[in-house]
Amino acid sequence: MINELFNSPLLTCAIVFVVAFLQVYFVIPNITKIVIVRKLNDIPDQRSSHKAPTPTMAGVAFFFALIFSLFLIQKFDTEQVAISIIASTSFIFLVALKDDLVTVRPLVKIITEIVAIVILLYFTDFPMLNFHGFLGLNELPSMLSYLIVFIGMLGIINSYNLIDGIDGLAAIIAIIIFSSFGLIFIVAGGLWFYVLICCSFMGMLVAYLIYNFSNKNKVFMGDTGSLIIGFCIAICSVKFLEMDALSLANFSFLPENIFYILLSILWIPIFDMIRIMYVRIKNKKSPFYPDRNHLHHIIIDLGYRHHQVAIFLGISNYMSIIGIGYLSGILNYKMMLVVVIILFTLFLVMVETMKKRIISNLKKK
Repeated sequence: MINELFNSPLLTCAIVFVVAFLQVYFVIPNITKIVIVRKLNDIPDQRSSHKAPTPTMAGVAFFFALIFSLFLIQKFDTEQVAISIIASTSFIFLVALKDDLVTVRPLVKIITEIVAIVILLYFTDFPMLNFHGFLGLNELPSMLSYLIVFIGMLGIINSYNLIDGIDGLAAIIAIIIFSSFGLIFIVAGGLWFYVLICCSFMGMLVAYLIYNFSNKNKVFMGDTGSLIIGFCIAICSVKFLEMDALSLANFSFLPENIFYILLSILWIPIFDMIRIMYVRIKNKKSPFYPDRNHLHHIIIDLGYRHHQVAIFLGISNYMSIIGIGYLSGILNYKMMLVVVIILFTLFLVMVETMKKRIISNLKKK
């Protein structure tokens, strides 16, 4: 009877979503109790957007929900990648947990991410990228594919980790990203294992948002959550870029524009990471130097509430997917490059305008 339930991929999507939701919803209160009793709350500092000590480490619930989900969907794992994902995320989880407890240096986290990526790539058939005509290139040599995937995954993991700075933002952006990838993998021809991973994370994140937006039972995901989510977003990104011409024929965008589609899905995390690292290097600081110059901090400083900023940036990310997705179906990759540069410039101008407004308001006070 149970096996029959998992014969339908769409029904399995619903089951995985609900199971992941329930696991996180009921586990988080227990994590919160332990954090409070052990006095492990996140203590606000000058960079923090919250004012009171707040329980963290909700990502612990994500980790165990992910492991259980991978067990449930193992019949769909035709590529035998679940074990590699478990091994990689387990390594990340242990170091991220230590970071949430006692804080580790940025270099240690980077090394952890590198090791996790190496584990994944070594024990799977990832990757064999095909540029589909982008920059005049098609299928890439194996070593070059691995290099691009390695650097790309590292960038995606950290770009997502950097946006986890206010209530709701990281979860809303992740829900948009996973729902986009889930739809893409269905349309591509039923890459159900990855669709189900996306459904699992959406269930987890919806449950987490209930607590993250709560005034009474607020909790943060911590690095245990953001690094694991970022890692799985990176996996979905690689799988998307790995799709062949037959799979891409099901979409309206030109295959040569596949990188722009990925950029649109990851728009807010990638934009903020590139901008913030440029600003830090320009100011002769480490690109990993913590500050309050992130996009969400700037909008918060204008007087908006956390949920307003999270929803606004979520809508912005969603609109980038629609806009770039539409234009990618009618413009070649060279014209799309111009479009992306214009959009990026407009975002930079918007951010600088907001910063000037903040400075002006401070002078008036």
